Amino acid sequence: MSVTTSDASVPPDISPKPRNRWLALAVIAVSQLLIVLDATIVNIALPTAQAELNISDADRQWMITAYTLAFGGLLLLGGRIADFTGRKRAFIIGLLGFAAASALGGLATNAETLFAARALQGAFGALMAPAALSLLTVTFTEAKERARAFGVYGAIAGGGGAVGLLLGGVLTEYASWRWTLLVSAPIAIVAALAAVRFVGESRAEGNTRYDLPGALTSTIGLVALVYGFTKASEDGWSSATTIGWLIAAVVLLVAFVVVELRSSHPLLPMRVLLDRNRGGAFLASLLIGSGLFGMFLFLTFYMQLTLGYSALMSGVAFLPFTFGIIAGAGVSAQLQTRLGPRVLMFGGLLLATVGMVMLTQIGVDTSFWTHVLPAELVLSLGMGITFGPMSSTALVGVADHDAGVASALINTTQQIGGSLGTALLNTIFTSAVAGYIADHQASARPDLQSVATVHGYTIAFWVSAALIGLAALIAVVLVRAKRDELSTTGVPVGV
Repeated sequence: MSVTTSDASVPPDISPKPRNRWLALAVIAVSQLLIVLDATIVNIALPTAQAELNISDADRQWMITAYTLAFGGLLLLGGRIADFTGRKRAFIIGLLGFAAASALGGLATNAETLFAARALQGAFGALMAPAALSLLTVTFTEAKERARAFGVYGAIAGGGGAVGLLLGGVLTEYASWRWTLLVSAPIAIVAALAAVRFVGESRAEGNTRYDLPGALTSTIGLVALVYGFTKASEDGWSSATTIGWLIAAVVLLVAFVVVELRSSHPLLPMRVLLDRNRGGAFLASLLIGSGLFGMFLFLTFYMQLTLGYSALMSGVAFLPFTFGIIAGAGVSAQLQTRLGPRVLMFGGLLLATVGMVMLTQIGVDTSFWTHVLPAELVLSLGMGITFGPMSSTALVGVADHDAGVASALINTTQQIGGSLGTALLNTIFTSAVAGYIADHQASARPDLQSVATVHGYTIAFWVSAALIGLAALIAVVLVRAKRDELSTTGVPVGV
């Protein structure tokens, strides 16, 4: 996945020395790789970390959602901070903070420390990512060089997830799950030192006011919502604690909307959301994130705990997903100017829904080759077809001064959707497992726990299929942009 944000069109106050620009690209590329890696590298390590730190099934999703919530919730604020305090400064602070958070997570002795470290990683990533993209934009001003630089950036954004899954498998298998976090620390420190030498400073002009009330109400509201879902899996949906957290979440998120409507410098201008085409793209992105991130979690556990795959083999087993994304993106790029975004988004999401439904057919004794692999390929091909037109539609008709917010929102909605979806699906999974065991206890089957667990996975996959199917309906109903209206300046995003 990749990030676009901030007002990169404003000329920089200070330009990097031309002879250093390719070294600057290398530093920026490393930072982007770190961000993408840490979104996926812990997935393969999660079963091992859960066992070692005695993390409950209800709480294990925090290892993923703590990162994605902080990253997605603070990304827009991070872009504005970077613009006005200095992008190089924000970039270096983000790298050093990311290194410290990674080390803290790798050395964690309990679940609470691990989750806090993941949240810190996300927060510093939200500062680093928009600064990196802005620095890339102002460093490469010549068209051909900029195209090459963004090609490198896009390749890392697209392939970094696969690298994370493979590296997570290798480190967990041959070292320790802790190294899936520790490995980022020295890389980030070296990148920060290189940035001091090779990256030039730049900043935007204008009013430097920050919408802190908006950032606080939105982020805390989302955390409350995820925590409410978590408590539901432990105490039930009707418990006073669950209801209290969910009510608090609704109040805070409503307060966020009110703050944004009244703020003179809103973090998220409502005019960006209320356009029909852009709103459809953002809502589809939110639902896609909700369905996909949970799928990665449950498929990881299915491969390791049910199929008996090692951490390394689990990482390898996810590679077809990356190949499908690349193939789908290639098809989409060829057809986008002929068919327009509505047809491609609807067709891609419909295909992805079929792939997710195929995953519901897994069982305790089914094979990866007959059940998981075909589903992975169909699902990823559909997603690859969808991502390009979706990110382009997010910029249709947007004013220049809102372009940074609009482009960042695709990634923000996907991360937030992933956080909420993972928490909700994990709650649905634990409830389904408990319900299945309660209903079938009389059978006294020796493999009851295994069968119940796989039943929980399939229920979660059905819900994921419904979420992606809903995204397809939203695309066909709301997206009306013509093929000649699509922006060609956005950076592609993807899981």
